[in-house]
Amino acid sequence: MRVVLQVVTHASVTIDAKVYSQINEGFLLLVGFEEGDNEEIVNKVMNKIVSLRLFADEQGKTNLAFTDIGGEILCISQFTLYADIKKGRRPSFINAMRPERATKLYDYTISYLKTLVPVVKQGIFGADMKVELLNNGPFTLMIDSKDL
Repeated sequence: MRVVLQVVTHASVTIDAKVYSQINEGFLLLVGFEEGDNEEIVNKVMNKIVSLRLFADEQGKTNLAFTDIGGEILCISQFTLYADIKKGRRPSFINAMRPERATKLYDYTISYLKTLVPVVKQGIFGADMKVELLNNGPFTLMIDSKDL
């Protein structure tokens, strides 16, 4: 499982020219799965994410966790996180989990996040989405479950 985490002042996802979901201060998560990922891995990664101290305290140091600030999460499926660009000029997505399994794991991810934080918004798996954000910092992390 790979996640691009962006600390945002606000973020939104638009589908078919309509704002589908939007959040205020918190995290924009771009989430991708590979074959072999499962609910246990999702739990481990999401627990880590909500406990990371990425928000500034009164002294401007990143000492506050997501749970300390009462932030919101916008979680977007992003199979392209598993693009392989070693050969040729067109990315291969052979390492990404097949959509029929990935959609179930994405739905599980949303459900699990909702047990951890009060405000979780999402996109639509497989939809053509336009994502807008105001990156705060900018602060962006790449998280791979294999590193945890």
